[in-house]
Amino acid sequence: MQKTPIILAKPPAERPKPSAAAAAASSSTAPATMEKTIVLMKPREESKPSAPSDGGAAIPATAAREKEGQRPTQPVYQIQNRGMGSTAPSGNLDPVVGQAKLLPPEKMKHAIKLVDDQMNWCDNAMEYLLDQTDVLVVGVIGLQGTGKSMIMSLLSANMPEDDQRSYVFRTQSQEIRERAGNQTSGIDFFITQERIIFLDTQPILSPSVLDHLINNDRKLPPEYSLPHTYVEMQSLQVAAFLFTVCHVVIVAQDWFTDLNLYRFLQTAEMLKPSTPSPSHEHSGSSGSDEGTEYYPHVVFLQNKAKREDFCPRNLKQMHVVIDKLMMHSRLKYKGILSMLDCKVFPGLSSDYLDSEVNLFLLPVMESDGEENILRAGAGGTPVFSLLPGYKGHPSFQSLVSKMRSQVMSMPRPQLSHTILTEKNWFHYAARIWDGVKKSSALSEYSRLLA
Repeated sequence: MQKTPIILAKPPAERPKPSAAAAAASSSTAPATMEKTIVLMKPREESKPSAPSDGGAAIPATAAREKEGQRPTQPVYQIQNRGMGSTAPSGNLDPVVGQAKLLPPEKMKHAIKLVDDQMNWCDNAMEYLLDQTDVLVVGVIGLQGTGKSMIMSLLSANMPEDDQRSYVFRTQSQEIRERAGNQTSGIDFFITQERIIFLDTQPILSPSVLDHLINNDRKLPPEYSLPHTYVEMQSLQVAAFLFTVCHVVIVAQDWFTDLNLYRFLQTAEMLKPSTPSPSHEHSGSSGSDEGTEYYPHVVFLQNKAKREDFCPRNLKQMHVVIDKLMMHSRLKYKGILSMLDCKVFPGLSSDYLDSEVNLFLLPVMESDGEENILRAGAGGTPVFSLLPGYKGHPSFQSLVSKMRSQVMSMPRPQLSHTILTEKNWFHYAARIWDGVKKSSALSEYSRLLA
């Protein structure tokens, strides 16, 4: 930093006065050249006491000059970078050494484990989190093969035209599909540069998980006597965990509709751990303080939807059915996402649906080879054969983009009684997961199942 020069000059009273003859000569002749002022330039370290180590301390002008009637100078401020040495050269400052530089967070390339296949908590995600509070947490649950990992990859970091092997959440390979297996086990974690956390989960009530338990002779925990009871309780633990630590929970299904799925959602809502109180000491497991109990927004995603599902009459019936099935739930399943607002149905007014729930439809994802299968006039006039066939809905890419924009703009209410940073959320989620595994309500429910 360039040092401020200090000019020292004699006061007017002490300056040498010209003689009378010189004064008369100067008055009768042309104006003589004025006496040159002597300017002394000294570094401020030599003329002023050293400034404190912290920057921003003001060094006022000397009291002697103010007493002599001169105009007081403005205070001089010395601004230093915190942590930088005062003797460092001003032109060759290293921008990394000695100061907290705002670097972009490390970008994740693929998802990592938050909960492993043994249902144990993992700490790997901590290194990707920051101390900032503007974070959105999105989770997904659904039955096996409904496209949960694909949807979460498209919402977070990938595009529909990308190779599925490069998706951040691994999708089912052809081999896994042929043997009716599941790809995701436990809970996978991914955070975007926009500070949105995505949680992909293993399928709920999965027959492949049950088959793996039986055929591999895995030992069950002592509190579970039957494998199918253990699989159901695992699913309830994951769902109850997401209902507590997520702002948005996407419920993925690939056909409309399975009534057991809605029973499962309401059971998980009933067994959800209560929001911890500010003291963290007297948070009863019954959730007696219902006024402050937290419930997430729930979005029903109809994946692999057919052309007739996009018919306005069928769409209206879907909304009515979901609204009646969830009418006693305290989950926020209405009023936050709308296909009418994003102009998927341009001919329908916003009041067409009497009770609009958070429902979004995605068609089957087109592959590259399917683009020219349907043609408007195949075998007819050559002009019409060049036009694409009628699908009855917008393209898959367009609908994914509209859904992504609606999900990313969803509100971010407080998950607990205190505002959580990303790192605080991680510790809060770890505590919730530990509480879910030790929940007395879940233990009693598993005993009743057996």
